Amino acid sequence: GWQASMKIGSLSYILPCNRLPVQLMSQVRVYTSNGQKKDLGSEDTNRSAREETLHKAETGQDTTNAGQKQSSLKQPIQVKVKAVLKKREYGPKYTKNNFITGVRAINEFCLKSSDLDQLRKIKRRSPHDDTETFTVYLRSDVEAKSLEVWGSPEALARERKRRKEAEIKYRENLFRNQRLLWEYKEFFGNTKPRSSTATMFFKGPGKVVMVAICINGLNFFFKLLAWVYTGSASMFSEAIHSLADTCNQALLALGISQSARTPDPSHPYGFTNMRYIASLISGVGIFMMGAGLSWYHGIIGLLHPHPVESLLWAYCILAGSLVSEGATLLVAINEIRRSARAKGLSFYQYVVQSRDPSTNVVLLEDAAAVLSVAVAATCMGLTSLTGNPYYDSVGSLGVGTLLGTVSAFLIYTNTEALLGRSIEPEQLQRLTELLESDPVVRAIHDVKATDMGMSKVRFKAEVDFDGRVVTRSYLEKQDIEQLLQEIQQVKTLEELEAFMLKHGENIIDTLGAEVDRLEKDLKQRNPDVRHVDLEIL
Repeated sequence: GWQASMKIGSLSYILPCNRLPVQLMSQVRVYTSNGQKKDLGSEDTNRSAREETLHKAETGQDTTNAGQKQSSLKQPIQVKVKAVLKKREYGPKYTKNNFITGVRAINEFCLKSSDLDQLRKIKRRSPHDDTETFTVYLRSDVEAKSLEVWGSPEALARERKRRKEAEIKYRENLFRNQRLLWEYKEFFGNTKPRSSTATMFFKGPGKVVMVAICINGLNFFFKLLAWVYTGSASMFSEAIHSLADTCNQALLALGISQSARTPDPSHPYGFTNMRYIASLISGVGIFMMGAGLSWYHGIIGLLHPHPVESLLWAYCILAGSLVSEGATLLVAINEIRRSARAKGLSFYQYVVQSRDPSTNVVLLEDAAAVLSVAVAATCMGLTSLTGNPYYDSVGSLGVGTLLGTVSAFLIYTNTEALLGRSIEPEQLQRLTELLESDPVVRAIHDVKATDMGMSKVRFKAEVDFDGRVVTRSYLEKQDIEQLLQEIQQVKTLEELEAFMLKHGENIIDTLGAEVDRLEKDLKQRNPDVRHVDLEIL
């Protein structure tokens, strides 16, 4: 602000101060921070008159012009002040009127469900799909009830501390209790029905894996006997290959069983990725156990060749292995075709995208088994015709290379799935268009759709809502005539504030209902979408 002005001749000096004057030559009004004003007109009028007289004497101006100037300067100034709502400090006194759910009231204030029956119940919009509304309570009522039950804040604090210590003790003993339960089941038998897990191995990917385990186990046994009888390096590679397939498919069966577990607080999105983890470990096992041993045995055969015994039994076992592996391969192909048709994908897209990792592993392992049987039979035939054992060792190296290629593909596809890859652009475009076509949405930003595996998609987007459409949606549910009467009854700032707070809260609830509606529409029109996160801009 400025304190005063001194005019000497044609120069003006202005001194700063903490007050703001609105100054004329004839009138000064000073406004302070507390809204008070002080009229300094009489004092400054005399001073300005003296200055005007001196000025006229020096310049010789006409008195008529001076009078006109004097009258024009005496016109008052009108200051228009805007009415601003005073900023409210939201402290504990205000937050006591907040709502609290029944579960929080029981846990935080150590109450029973019967204690809440006597309190005021308020129906609010539910964030869950299965219920339209749910009951909440005023926090002030809950606090008063807790003091009535426990007598004093100190007693309530002691009860909270006791329950906290009991919870910590329970968590410490949780592992020991689980261990005792496991030992009890091992000794007396698990009487809990597990039909849901058992039925997984009688259809779909579980059936394919179980058939592959049985057939590959038998193949390993007979190939091992043939290697002991003939000493063929190619037959040894085939035996190792069947053993690796059997172990890997047993691991896949474990992954399928674990993926059926229900979500818990530690894993809110479930255990579906266990299939990808099992398939990834299976790919690493094929590389280390299958390809590594086959390469090692082939190199040893090249460095230290030895004659091969009669290969008649080896041919017979290879022929039986070709038939059995081919049968498993057909089962896997039929399952993938059925699943790909249900998803609207081609056979190649379904395999490359690793939609069903367990069936993919069986498919690729059996395809590699059929090809490796052909490679081993060819190299063994060349060895029996020429008598050169190097062909047999080269066959072992060929089988190892084939297994290494399969394992690299499995490692790559399952790693991509575990990293959280995006869904197909066409599917993402459909989801985006569904949101943008809704009238309540003005624009969407930062759209992300992640494939969580096993036909489960998590969708996230930042949504810019049209406030006019949301407000109109709220007004369509109101009685407009009654609303107009409420507006006409508003006379003071307090009544205006109460009116705006009431309807503002209802509009926010309407916005929440619109978010729930959009999430429900996305899930209904796209069954793969299991989790939707819409952020309001």
